Order: sequence, then structure tokens, then C-alpha cells
Amino acid sequence: MFVKICGITSEDDALLAVAMDADAVGFIFAPSTRQIAPVVARDIVKRLPPEIITVGVFRDEAPERVVSIVNQAGLRAAQLHGGTPEATQYVAARVPLVIKAVAAGSPEAAAADEHGVEVVHVDGTTPGSGQTYDWDLVRAVPPGLKVVLAGGLDPGNVADAIDRVRPWGVDVASGVERDGGTPGEKDPRKVRLFVANARAAAARLPAPVEPYDWTDDTLS
Repeated sequence: MFVKICGITSEDDALLAVAMDADAVGFIFAPSTRQIAPVVARDIVKRLPPEIITVGVFRDEAPERVVSIVNQAGLRAAQLHGGTPEATQYVAARVPLVIKAVAAGSPEAAAADEHGVEVVHVDGTTPGSGQTYDWDLVRAVPPGLKVVLAGGLDPGNVADAIDRVRPWGVDVASGVERDGGTPGEKDPRKVRLFVANARAAAARLPAPVEPYDWTDDTLS
């Protein structure tokens, strides 16, 4: 089970996610209350173990700009919201891992395979809102793609989400943040429970899927 902690804004929270056994951390470069500058993300990434997948999150960004920021910040992956299949493919030819983000039940979700990437991030109709939605809508994603489930997940519902959807991975941001804290500020207890509950639920699945291995020589 691939577990990503997104909306990272500080080195402490990035290291917390690593310590709690997350596979990936996400840095939001799109307009957001959790937006981070590429230079800040770069300084954080330098302190992380090489096996951690560092993901830049973009929305309707020019593909050339996406590649430039990924390289500037030393990231391993890009998560793309919006954009054409051609833009996705441009980035995928230059970045080790590209995750295409779609809204559950949308025409874009039904045509996600046109982007030519393996991993699809599925959120609600208002991506980034942290609101739950009908997980049955995930069925609109074409078969054969690796689904990363997002949207309103937290330590209390992630196990149920995995049992019902059986995704390849899960992604969380606001669901593991401190109550009353600033956007992006993570709660250690929530992060620990989220990862532990996700791992436990994945272990109960009949055929767990291994996390993405970005060190595969074919991606070098």
C-alpha cells in the first residue's frame, strides 16, 4: 500500500511522515493555503532518505514549468491536476513518476488512461477540499490503472475506504493536521494512526499491491 502525506510545509513534518513509515510526501506548488516555494521544498528534500518519494503537486501549470520546478526542488515525482494528455506525456518523459489527478466520477476520470501514465490520483468533485464523497465513483476510472484514493480521508475512515475501494494507494493532507493549527501543520498522533490503519487494512486484502518502486532501472 502506497501511503502519501501531502501538504507538507516544514522539515519537521516531512521527517515526521518518514518516521511514521509513509512512502511519499507531497509539496503543493499550486495556489493553496498549503502552497510552498520550490526553494523551501528543495531544502526539505535534502534532509529526507533517498527511498522516500517526493512529489510536487501542480494545477494547470505549463509542462515545461513543472519539469523545471521538479528538477529545481530535487523531487522524484509530479502530481498533475488539469492539463491535457499531451502535457502529461511531456512531463512523464522527463520525470521518473507522474501521477495524474482526476475528480471522481468526472469525464476526465473515465478517460484517465488517455494520459499514458500508470498512477491516477482520485479526489472528490472539489479536489483539495478535504471533503469525503461517494467512493463508488472511483469505479469510473478505467481498469488497469493504479488508483491513489484521496479526499476526506483520516485515521478513522482510511481502513473502511481501503476495504471498499481496494486502491493501490492513499493520500491525505488535512485529515492528519492539528486541530486549530495552521494549514499544513501535521499532528504526529494522526499521522501515525493514519499510516498504521492504512497498512493494517491493506494487509487484509486478498492480493496486496506493492508500493511503487521508483528506483526501477527502466525509469533512470
